[in-house]
Amino acid sequence: MLQRHGWTVCVIATPTAAGWLDTAALVEQTGHPVRHEYKRPDEPDALPRADVIVVAPATFNAINKWAAGISDTFALGIANEAIGLGLPVVLAPHAKASLAVHPAFQDSLKRLAGCGVTVLENEVLRGEDNEEAPLAFNWSPLLDELSTQLR
Repeated sequence: MLQRHGWTVCVIATPTAAGWLDTAALVEQTGHPVRHEYKRPDEPDALPRADVIVVAPATFNAINKWAAGISDTFALGIANEAIGLGLPVVLAPHAKASLAVHPAFQDSLKRLAGCGVTVLENEVLRGEDNEEAPLAFNWSPLLDELSTQLR
């Protein structure tokens, strides 16, 4: 959808997520490599400079590490640099309900918002019996937010 609206989309994944993704399909769709590791200093940048950074779906662990300034993965390094560069950043949390109420998580969201990050509502749906349901990430709120960035 973002490409249909004129966005150039690049995917940077955590090492764990990179194992779940169909990277070949993403490369074909975006025209850019899917990065999940730091490049060597002598290697050229393979991705264009970003106008906006999206961190989604963002887990409890990733959000807490990011808020603490930890850059132990390429994805977190990019997110930390984006704040330092003053780039627009949109965060779409996806933490299960039992973790989303943890004080560290709430503090991390507030800290990131205080750094200028646009923080969306935590995107976890619950089942009828109030049990957490293993539902796919709902991209609609994020896409709605990004569509406002186009205006």
